[in-house]
Amino acid sequence: MQCVRSLALLLLLVVKVHGDFVEPPQSHTSMRSLAESQTRLPCRYQPVEGEKVVQVTWYKELADGSKDQIITAHFSEGHTGFGRYSGRVKFESSSPTENSALLIPSTEESDEGIYICHISTSTHRHFERHITVTVLILPISTLDPVILKEGDSYRLAATCRAVGRPPPRLSWDSDLPGHSKKDIRQGGSVYSYFFLHPLRSMNGKKLDCLVWHPGLNGSHRISNLLEVQYPPDATITSVSGDWFVGLENAELVCDSGGNPKPQDFTWTRRGGALPDGVSLVGGKLIFGRTLRLNDSGVYECVAKNIAGVGKAEYSVTIAEFSQSKGFTNDQNLLLIVPGSLAAAAVVLVLIIAVLYHPHRNRKLERQLNKKTSRIPVNVNVIVQVKNSKRKQ
Repeated sequence: MQCVRSLALLLLLVVKVHGDFVEPPQSHTSMRSLAESQTRLPCRYQPVEGEKVVQVTWYKELADGSKDQIITAHFSEGHTGFGRYSGRVKFESSSPTENSALLIPSTEESDEGIYICHISTSTHRHFERHITVTVLILPISTLDPVILKEGDSYRLAATCRAVGRPPPRLSWDSDLPGHSKKDIRQGGSVYSYFFLHPLRSMNGKKLDCLVWHPGLNGSHRISNLLEVQYPPDATITSVSGDWFVGLENAELVCDSGGNPKPQDFTWTRRGGALPDGVSLVGGKLIFGRTLRLNDSGVYECVAKNIAGVGKAEYSVTIAEFSQSKGFTNDQNLLLIVPGSLAAAAVVLVLIIAVLYHPHRNRKLERQLNKKTSRIPVNVNVIVQVKNSKRKQ
């Protein structure tokens, strides 16, 4: 029992004599830092009562096991930087013997390694903390898409490339059927290739590259839409379904589709040239005058893009009259005028006969009444003239 108490007392004395590290608590620790960002190397020793830190020195362990002195701070003589670290590093606190944390304001890849914080106390004791620093370089990434054509064989659709430290990991986010192939090269460059068989239904579908790296919070997405070019699928439509003589503003429209959208349209009429008075505006064939009977025919539209050609035909038949509106005003006039003139001539003959043959008045009057009942209202004026003469 007495032995146990003595051992406990000895441990308390050792702790009290040696003091303690506030940070880092472990003798060996590891951390990551990003290139071109600030790195903080923690080191703070809490001495026991009656003891104080008189000097702190930072070292970097070299590959051969030797040490490279970085910076030193003395409680009364200030601090000094050494070699290539002079001006590149600094203590975090204005009282380095109290807070001995070291700052590297702009971290470089060459700063990776093992750092040693060495504490010297007024009791001539020495304590150390070892910190292993891994310098990460955030990836620089690119995606190079390939423009595909319908009908091409199984081929490369996109290449994703990233370079970083450590080498990034790449993956694809897409519902497209295909497969990827990876390639890691010197210098931390990573490539991923995506292959597929191009179809027009794939045009505009998502093919994103995801870049994964320890320095990233999650993944970095490079958005991309697959482009598949395909020939036009031409169709011809008519705004006016009823084509007849005298129709105005008639036009045929060539709906082409395709990728890319075609800009080259050609219109022809089977068996001859296009009628006079028509114009081509994009995919439209516009009649700049009223329609004629000889505008009938089979019209063809040819739409072209870099992927191919699309053709469509449309048969135009010009009717003499509108099927939905009956006769036109001009046609009605041509029918009404001759009929009215003929009716007026008959009435005129009857009036003359009545005036010059009194003994036949009654018979002719009955015939006249029958004739006038068949004549349009505007001819009754003539009948009124005959009646006025009889009264006289």
